[in-house]
Amino acid sequence: MFPNLGMSELVLILVIALVVFGPRKLPEVGKSLGKTINEFRRASAASFGEVAEVTKDIKDIKEEVQQVAKVVVDKPVK
Repeated sequence: MFPNLGMSELVLILVIALVVFGPRKLPEVGKSLGKTINEFRRASAASFGEVAEVTKDIKDIKEEVQQVAKVVVDKPVK
C-alpha cells in the first residue's frame, strides 16, 4: 500500500506537518487522524467478518447440493 518509509522520510513529513499546522494544532490533527484510521480498521474487520460468514454459508449450501445430487445420480431408475 505505502512504500517503505525510512527515518529521514518520516522526519521530513513531520517537519512539513509542523510548518503547515503549527505546534498547537499538530497534536489535535494527529489524534483525529488516529481516530479515523482506527474507525476504518474496525469497519474493515467487520466487513471481512461478514464476507467470511457468507462464504461459509455458501460452502455449506454447496456441500448440501452436492450430497443431494449424488443421491439423485446414484438412485436406480425404475
